[in-house]
Amino acid sequence: MNGTEARRKFNSVNPTTGEVFASFDGLTDAELEVKLATAHRVFHQWRKEPLEVRTSMLLRLAGLFEAQVDKLATVMTAEMGKTFAQARGEVLKSAMTCRWYAEHAPALMAEDLVAMPSGSASIRYLPLGPVLAVMPWNFPIWQVVRFLAPALVCGNVGLLKHASNVPQCAIALERLVREAGAPEGVFQNLLIAASKVAGIILDDRVAAVTLTGSENAGISVATAAGKALKPAVLELGGSDPFIILPSADLELATRAAVNARMTNNGQSCVCAKRFIVHEAIYDRFQELFLAGVAKLKLGDPMDAATDVGPLSGDSARTDLHGQVESAIAQGAALLAGGAVPAGPGFYYPPTVLANIPEGAPIRREEFFGPVAMLFRAKDITDAVRIANDIPFGLGSACWSNDAAEVEEFIRDTEAGCAAVNTVTASDPRVPFGGIKKSGYGRELSYHGMREFMNVKTVLRG
Repeated sequence: MNGTEARRKFNSVNPTTGEVFASFDGLTDAELEVKLATAHRVFHQWRKEPLEVRTSMLLRLAGLFEAQVDKLATVMTAEMGKTFAQARGEVLKSAMTCRWYAEHAPALMAEDLVAMPSGSASIRYLPLGPVLAVMPWNFPIWQVVRFLAPALVCGNVGLLKHASNVPQCAIALERLVREAGAPEGVFQNLLIAASKVAGIILDDRVAAVTLTGSENAGISVATAAGKALKPAVLELGGSDPFIILPSADLELATRAAVNARMTNNGQSCVCAKRFIVHEAIYDRFQELFLAGVAKLKLGDPMDAATDVGPLSGDSARTDLHGQVESAIAQGAALLAGGAVPAGPGFYYPPTVLANIPEGAPIRREEFFGPVAMLFRAKDITDAVRIANDIPFGLGSACWSNDAAEVEEFIRDTEAGCAAVNTVTASDPRVPFGGIKKSGYGRELSYHGMREFMNVKTVLRG
């Protein structure tokens, strides 16, 4: 292509109003080539910088997140609709993660010494090269930072293909990394169409790829990475079970259940979606859960009184409502919500479904929005059976004070995380990721850092 090729436009659409409020030009093929060449060149400089230079950059980045928290939160809320309070929390969590990796990188990257019968051996952890990150819109700062912080501090460089509906978040992240002192090219935003991703993965200058997104996106990225024989980390969908048993504090568990389902307007891979409750306490749980949902305020995400804002876009709302109607057609009972509100914006009310028949296909689907499914279970074994009867395996939670029940839950639930008497959450101190169709590989902790490092064995005579 030449300099006159048509540029794709990337629009910021405010989901509260449905209106376009900013527009940006995408990259031409020639401009993309320059960015790939820059990443390849800068990697060989950045990897040789003293570790103190890279950790200092992360500490400055953390400070910038904290200093600009309200500005960044406002952009997030405007582009994808999360409440302003939750957006602020996301920015501050990103700052905390940068600090954690800055403080722990020396230990995480330290050479391991190994005793040998003769001579000596050690293990070094070295960067691979430019890493392509294909990131989603639902946590537009945090999802990027949990890749960016470990990748950059260990000496890799980053290429970000962000979701097309959050271009301002992507642009802000690139700006902040530069303001934190990283050389130009260490972290670059690629305003490109999804159709360009496979070609970038196949490019010899790109060392690895990480994706958070849908199952179909994961298949596409995994296929390209497999053809190129490159490492990939995939964090895909989830339909997390939230088990409650009679020994639990039911009121505490129910409050946590409502918050877990409705956080981020219900748009989180790892938030609880299926509530599996022992039959002895099911009726009381349903009563408490519906009461909690009824108290939630649906409205302007910039309003401090709002609990649930709009969905990310019109198509997201259409798809979600179609799933709710399909569930009802398959025999589910609608206990709350389920109607598309009139007026501007992409709002959908907190919705509750119950009595979903065994074998109904909708039982095994992910609802990416404020829709909860309620299930009855006979005991912990039956609850685990229901929990595992999905193609996903990201997070899981169990509320019980019975040690045997808790152990059965931890041992038998098919998921990358098991939360006991708390909600599932990501944190830089522990690995995060799933099994089954929720993807493979891990982010965060030293496990996430080493996904994109050369674990090099050194033998000495």
